[in-house]
Formats: sequence, structure tokens, C-alpha cells
Amino acid sequence: MNHALILPILLPAIIGALLVIAARYDKVLARVFSLASTVLMLGVAIMLLVLASDGQVRSYALGAWPAPFGIVLVLDRLSALMLVLAAVLGLGVLLYAVNGWDMRGKHFHPLYQFQLMGINGAFLTGDFFNLFVFFEILLIASYGLMVHGGGGLRVKAGVQYVVTNLVGSSVFLIAAGLIYSVTGTLNMADLAVKVPQVPAADQALLQTGAVLLLLVFAVKAALVPMHFWLPGTYANAPGPVAALFAIMTKVGAYSIIRLYLLAFGADAGDAAWLAAPWLLPAGLVTLVLGMTGVLAARSLGQMASFAVIGSMGMLLATVAVFTERSTSAALYYMIHSTFAAGALFLVADLVAEGRGMQRDRLAAAPRFAQGGLIAALFFVAAIGITGMPPLSGFIGKLLVLDGVRASAHAAWFWTLILSTSLIAIVGFARGGSIVFWKAHALPATQASAAGRRAPALAFVAVGSLLACLLLLTVFAGAIHGWLDLLAAQLYAPAGYIDAVLGAAQGGR
Repeated sequence: MNHALILPILLPAIIGALLVIAARYDKVLARVFSLASTVLMLGVAIMLLVLASDGQVRSYALGAWPAPFGIVLVLDRLSALMLVLAAVLGLGVLLYAVNGWDMRGKHFHPLYQFQLMGINGAFLTGDFFNLFVFFEILLIASYGLMVHGGGGLRVKAGVQYVVTNLVGSSVFLIAAGLIYSVTGTLNMADLAVKVPQVPAADQALLQTGAVLLLLVFAVKAALVPMHFWLPGTYANAPGPVAALFAIMTKVGAYSIIRLYLLAFGADAGDAAWLAAPWLLPAGLVTLVLGMTGVLAARSLGQMASFAVIGSMGMLLATVAVFTERSTSAALYYMIHSTFAAGALFLVADLVAEGRGMQRDRLAAAPRFAQGGLIAALFFVAAIGITGMPPLSGFIGKLLVLDGVRASAHAAWFWTLILSTSLIAIVGFARGGSIVFWKAHALPATQASAAGRRAPALAFVAVGSLLACLLLLTVFAGAIHGWLDLLAAQLYAPAGYIDAVLGAAQGGR
């Protein structure tokens, strides 16, 4: 059964190659292959989630090379959750894209599959050198998706995105070299064993490498001061691509949770909880800057981009408390914010396509076709992203506020979360009123000429992501209980270490 662990990586890799070779110029075949692959990937992810729910950690050693020398994939509750999250978001985005948007460039579907391959690989890998490899796959595929359809602004934003991430990749290699020089391993489970044994004389090298690695993950997660690349990149990216990118910042958050709980947690000796002093203030400042940016945004895409930054600040500041309760609350909020941000980017794209030359700018423009329905979707997505009742964002913020009560910084958390929530509400109310309620009335023929009508499947895709918020709300108790078990597993790393260094010997 452990052979199933490689399927989330193998499936998009094979389908992506087939799309390049056999379906490059056949849009129907490309869509069929891509949709079938993504649906199957969702099925595999759900199967792995059910498998991981028994609390057992499973590993798969590629080529039967034992850890820590070989490449090992590891499945636990956290990695299974992230696989399902990526698959659900990916399927929603693909349903939106296949209405004709995917044909604005030649290679959308292969790049999309390779993007999912990189995301899934990052969630499953058991060593941080292969995490670097999957980061590079993400970078290459996401740049191609970023400039899909062309345009000077997209190319400019894409270059900034690539340069920033290439610098991050260079720092990643330096950090990996420093850590390897004192521990002799890059395997995460083996690192958890070796870090407490590092002598005092080598602690400076070890901790320097760990802090540099945290800086790299902060770039991926758009955490202050490494957040500067995200607003321009996401706001100028095509709508469906920006929606898919909502999971990419979570790759950085996942990496921080995984490595700094497993290898630099309570049992790490002098390096215990190394990330906390850096992560907590950076997260709180990111929260403030992100939600303030929502108020200052000039387009719906910028609003969504700054909302992503703010949500990442809240997520990682909550993680930085490093308790089971805070981690469980942060993970619930992470699920919610991924779906809410994805839906919001798709709504912004619907607005941009419908308003013609005005696109999604916050400026008065003629009413456009299907504006009422799109306004309703925006209203629901805005409620979700700002954390207003009755949707899951409100529950997520309540869990976060409860999860940080025992922290010495609880007063800061409560003050900043409540105040920035109000700022976000004002920002989204302002944006929605300008775009939807201050539109100038025009005759139907002129209004229809402002843009094109969106096909029904686009609304199905957005509605599906918003429906996920409803499911998170209805089943909040059961989901939070499962996340409590996930957090307990993270704070008891012995099972992970035993699965990789013991059971991974055979890889089967």
C-alpha cells in the first residue's frame, strides 16, 4: 500500500509529459487528460488522507535505498491534509480555466501538471535537499504560468518573481551546506536525531544555517521582510494562476511547520524553538501590513494579494506560539484562507473579463453582464477572507484567538487580529461598493459591450471553492478534532523518526 505515496508525484509528471508530446495542439485532448489527471489526483489524495487518519506515519524509500542515504517520501496527517488541499484547489482552478482561458497560451496544461507535481513533492519529501528540488520545479512551472497569455506587466512581474526566488534558492543551498557540515545529513528525521548531538562549538554554524533556511521559507510564505514580491506577482498574474498560487505560500508555511517542529523543536537542545523569536514578530507585522494593503489597494487583484499576505501573517504568528492548540487553530485557518483566497482571485478575474478596459480596477465603470451574480460571489468571498460570521473565517479567527490565550503575547494577538479584521472589512466594503454598487447605468446593449459573458462552468468553479468554506463551517467541530490529532502527532516526532529511519529500510 505504501507504493501509493509516490502517485501524487508520478501522476502529474507522466501526464504533463504526455501533454507535451501527444496533446500539445489538441485542446480537447489536453483538457480531457488534464481534468482526468486532476480528478484522479484528488481521489488518491483522499485515499491517502483516510490512510493517514489512523495515526501511523508511512514512508517510501525510492529505489529501496534506506534512509538517510536514499530519497524518502513520508506520509502523515499533515502531508495528507496538504495533498487534499492542493488537489481540491487545483481542480477548482482547472474547471475555471478550461472554459477557453487555457487556450490563450500553448502550454498551460503541461505547466499546470508540473506545478502540481512540485507542490505534491514538497509536501511528501522527507529531506530538505529534495525539498529544494521540488521548490525549483515549482519556480519553473509557476513562471511559465505567470506569463501565460503574455503582456508586459506580467513579464515584468514574472522577472521580479523569478529573480527573488533564484536568490532564495541560492540562500537555500548555502543553508543546506551549513547544516550538512555539522550534522552530516539532510534527511529531516535523521536531522531530528543529530541536532541535539551537535557540540557547542558547532552551534553557531547550525543555527546560522537554520535561520537562513527560515529566511528562504519566509520568501515562499511572503513573510515580512520578504513579502515585497507577492502583490505585484499575484495581482498581475492571470486570475486562475493567481488562484492556484494561493497554495504556494502554504508550501512555505508547511516547510516551517515541518522542519522547525521536527528538527528544531523541544528536543533540539541549544537550538530548541529556534524559529519562535524570529517568526512571531515577523508574522504580526505581516498581518498588519497585509490588511492595511487591502485598504490601500487599487484593484480587486491587489486586494486579494494583500489579503493573502495578511492571512499568512496570522497563520505563521499563530504557529510561532508552538503549542498543540495554536498549531491546530493555525491549520484550520490555513485551510479556510486557501479556499477563500482562491475564490477571490477567480472572482476578480470574472470582474476583469466582464468590465472590458476597466478590468478589475477600483474605479466606476458601466454595469456589466452577470454583474449581480458576480457581486454575490464577491460578497461571500469577502465575508470569508475577512473572517466575518457565519463562514469558516470567523470560526478560524475564534480558534486562533483561543489558541494563543496562554501566550505571553496574547494581548498583541487579540489587538492586532481584531483591529486588522476591521481594516479588511472596510477595505473590501470600499472595493465592492466601487465596482458593483457605484456602477453607472447604461442601456443593455452598451453594458454588454463592456466585456464578455462568463460561461456557466466558471461560476461552478467559484461556487465549488466557496462551498468548501460552507463545509468547513458545518463540519468545523469534526475537522477541528481531527486537526487536534494532527497537532498532537507533530509534537510527538518519535513516530515520524521511527517510520523513516526504521520502517523506511525496505521502502515497502
